[in-house]
Amino acid sequence: MGQTHQKFLSDIRVFGCSKCHTHLATMSSMLSRAFTGQHGRAYLFDVVVNIEQGEPADRQMTTGLHTVRDIYCVKCGTTLGWKYDKAHVEAQKYKEGKYILERGLICDVED
Repeated sequence: MGQTHQKFLSDIRVFGCSKCHTHLATMSSMLSRAFTGQHGRAYLFDVVVNIEQGEPADRQMTTGLHTVRDIYCVKCGTTLGWKYDKAHVEAQKYKEGKYILERGLICDVED
């Protein structure tokens, strides 16, 4: 298996994997800072790159039942957060197709 091609991002602020600094998302794609992940604060993003996705699973969260996929860094395999596939509560439908990156698992990287 060859090395995975990685996408490099450019923006006023670029977030990357805290372990290997692979680019993941930009400040421009951040939708909210008002989320909580499994390990503390988390951010909601519209676009995240350089990830692999796990299998879908139903999880009961504080905002109701969601079908989500864990997301991992394409370079080092670190778990970074999850992607919302489906929100089972009508008021939470805006999360579908969006990504959660946990603040403690990402860092600022130079573009």
